Amino acid sequence: MSLDMLDPQVRDGINLGGLEQSLGFLLRVSQLKVFDHFFEKLGHIGLKPGEYSVLWVISHNPGIRQGQLAQSLAIKNAHMTKLIRSFEVYGFIERRIPEEDRRSVELSLTEQGEAFVARHKPDFFGYIQSLDSPLDEGETRELIRLLAKFSGISRESVQ
Repeated sequence: MSLDMLDPQVRDGINLGGLEQSLGFLLRVSQLKVFDHFFEKLGHIGLKPGEYSVLWVISHNPGIRQGQLAQSLAIKNAHMTKLIRSFEVYGFIERRIPEEDRRSVELSLTEQGEAFVARHKPDFFGYIQSLDSPLDEGETRELIRLLAKFSGISRESVQ
């Protein structure tokens, strides 16, 4: 899908047939807008939102089990396994197989991983402030609150 739909000059005169009232459509178009802005601002440093999110959660939950991490971030196990392997290659994470459950894998950041997460925290959490948004600060906070509620993530866990 092209973000041209967000351009009023392109959108004007096109009958969306009720899609402008579809939650799924609006969430998807909004996601595209945010991701395009993310990559425009941070693409040059190689930061990807999903990958950083994984490292961020590991940094706040040292020893988290890989399956639990995948489930909490809604990432398929096969994709999570590939991510974890690539993070190992970069030296960002350590895997540990606990003696009590040899089928599981516990994840922690290395010093290099911790440094990466700390170095890019302002980028990851700050880029959105440069997004040209019609929402004011209060509306943005309310949107985040409502999305956290809608998605089942408690507001207290959103930073």
